Amino acid sequence: MRRFLLLSTLLPAALSAQSASVVYRLGKDTVAIEQYTRTATSLSGEMVQRSGAAVARVRYSMTLGRNGRPTGASIVRLAADGSLPPNTPKETRFTITADSIVREMVFADSVQRRAFAAQQAFVNFPVFVYGPMEVLAAIRKAGGATDSLPALGATGNLGYTGFAAMSGDSVRLKGAPYAMILRLDGKQLLLSVDGTLTTNKSVGTRSAAGVDLAAIAKTMKPTGVLSLREVARGGFGQGGIVLVDYSRPQVRERTVWGGTLVPFDSVWRAGANDATHLFTTRTLTFGAPGGELVVPPGQYTLFVQHTRTGTWLIVNKQTGQWGTVHNAANDLGRVALTLAPNKDHVEEFTIMVKSLSPARGTLELAWGPSAATVPFAVSMGRP
Repeated sequence: MRRFLLLSTLLPAALSAQSASVVYRLGKDTVAIEQYTRTATSLSGEMVQRSGAAVARVRYSMTLGRNGRPTGASIVRLAADGSLPPNTPKETRFTITADSIVREMVFADSVQRRAFAAQQAFVNFPVFVYGPMEVLAAIRKAGGATDSLPALGATGNLGYTGFAAMSGDSVRLKGAPYAMILRLDGKQLLLSVDGTLTTNKSVGTRSAAGVDLAAIAKTMKPTGVLSLREVARGGFGQGGIVLVDYSRPQVRERTVWGGTLVPFDSVWRAGANDATHLFTTRTLTFGAPGGELVVPPGQYTLFVQHTRTGTWLIVNKQTGQWGTVHNAANDLGRVALTLAPNKDHVEEFTIMVKSLSPARGTLELAWGPSAATVPFAVSMGRP
């Protein structure tokens, strides 16, 4: 009862309407813009996003009770011109009570309804909709639990959302597709959204509201396929083939080795999207004497770990997985890479399999200002 009274007296009081825009950038490129207004009893906004093949818009709203918790919400997905995409709901509505959350997907000729038992539930909004996190932050500021709340998205079953506490004025988002770091001020206004430690990599910055999102949506162009897939190939005598299948992310004015894209000590997928795969018809022996890694014929996945004391190529026996899935128990082993400056800046991540002779080659991973290389010997005997 004391907590309820605290929430009901602190949350709505003196909260005047606050409007803001958040611009989300991937390096130098704007990928989404969100604009929203928050009051003591509601939050509403819109987001426009450049996706791979299209420009999409999301309109959303949330109503708040006297205790500052959501009592309802809605999500509307639109095309760039504001029309409804084919075969999609006109609106997805949420009704939230003390012990349940109901989702209604409203189509032109029907309503699909599902109810879930959940106490103090929240709504999981699409990526690049982070304005509603101000509501969650206000609940946390007033003493409410926000470490792991049941939450329902526009599709799927009941999940969760919440904050993992960090030092200072920042929290890490839990339960969402990306564990973004949110920075808030003393009034629980969202100042920034940082995804550099996730595979999203975007950074959102707050600015004043007043953006015409409809006009911006008309001028936005789809990003197209980010990080196109490529195959690096080397030939080593008759029937000796080494292939590396990988994706090619771009620097986009971000820091690379030991920075935003390849943070120190993290296990990086050596590309983007699906795992980077190595295929070899010969036994390869990577590295210099005393530090070799023997890789028998077959297929593998490659990862990189960049540390302050060295850079390592990891060869893993698991294949067919998404690039962020690295199970160290499946590692065949690791070998040291030599990191050296590039002559010229390499904007698009590039892997090269260089054939020096039928029995020798090098593997090179170049990105930004530097390239990581390792020599390998090729067994001439067939398996």
